Amino acid sequence: MGSLAPDSTIMKNWRQHPPSSYSLKISKLSQLTLYKYESRWFLSGGYNWRLVIYPKGNEQDDGSGFISMYVEFDNTCLSSTSLMEVFAYLTFFVYNKKENKYFSLQDVEVKRFNALRTVWGLSQVLSLETFNDPKDGYMFEGEQCEFGVDVMIASPFTKWEVVSFDDKLSYPKFSWRVKDFSVLKENFYRSNNFSMGGRNWNQLLYPKGDSRADGKCLSIFLNLDGSETLKGDEKIYVRARLQVIDPRGSNLFTKSLNNWFTEENKCWGIVEFLSLAKLREAYLDLEDTLTLETEFEVVSVTKYSA
Repeated sequence: MGSLAPDSTIMKNWRQHPPSSYSLKISKLSQLTLYKYESRWFLSGGYNWRLVIYPKGNEQDDGSGFISMYVEFDNTCLSSTSLMEVFAYLTFFVYNKKENKYFSLQDVEVKRFNALRTVWGLSQVLSLETFNDPKDGYMFEGEQCEFGVDVMIASPFTKWEVVSFDDKLSYPKFSWRVKDFSVLKENFYRSNNFSMGGRNWNQLLYPKGDSRADGKCLSIFLNLDGSETLKGDEKIYVRARLQVIDPRGSNLFTKSLNNWFTEENKCWGIVEFLSLAKLREAYLDLEDTLTLETEFEVVSVTKYSA
């Protein structure tokens, strides 16, 4: 398991798999008298890069006494695309012959490459004392050594989803007066359509309850109208209060609705909303009219990418 130093974005680890983007092998490193070595350009993620090694450390970046490693971005790639910058995750490698593994340092923080900043890297990859000692395994078989890098492009997202919850609806209530309730004969009745949260809805009323209510309770449902077609994973959240109005104004019977509506399930409600005995006793007016009211508290609005 890798280790992440406190207050650092650098993860240190051992890995058997060679670098995926680029490998640089140098024989007789001591013969390299220049303060840095730049590899040829290589392609990774559709862009050109090169590995830059400071064998004696980059003193200008506090790298004295260490191997310093960087990646340089070819910013001429930007002129042929509409992009102004490229984001990438970087992992640097130094091969250890003794362990037959690669010592790796992964920067877990994405780096932004653009025309103003073309180079990112690490000034203190490995101490020169450790690197130059053949017993530690980084220098082997006559001063051979191997460096490498993985450049993983962090592509901008192309698919997105934005969910907002509208809790300040202009007209949050819908009322429905059902006349001649006691002589209703149909299994269920549907209200007129109404708009709420940018969607069309209606209500379903089962005067003697649906099949699960055993004829003892009133059943009420909120239904997303059939004209509304939801995308495959699209869903609408609704929090509302379903209410039966007491004609005398002293007793409001309320139950809460709290559900996600989808293309597969456009109808939610309460099967055993109110017993029919209690309804006849207290909630029908003198003209045998039942008044239902739905008060919406929150309706979600979701936007998707194409």
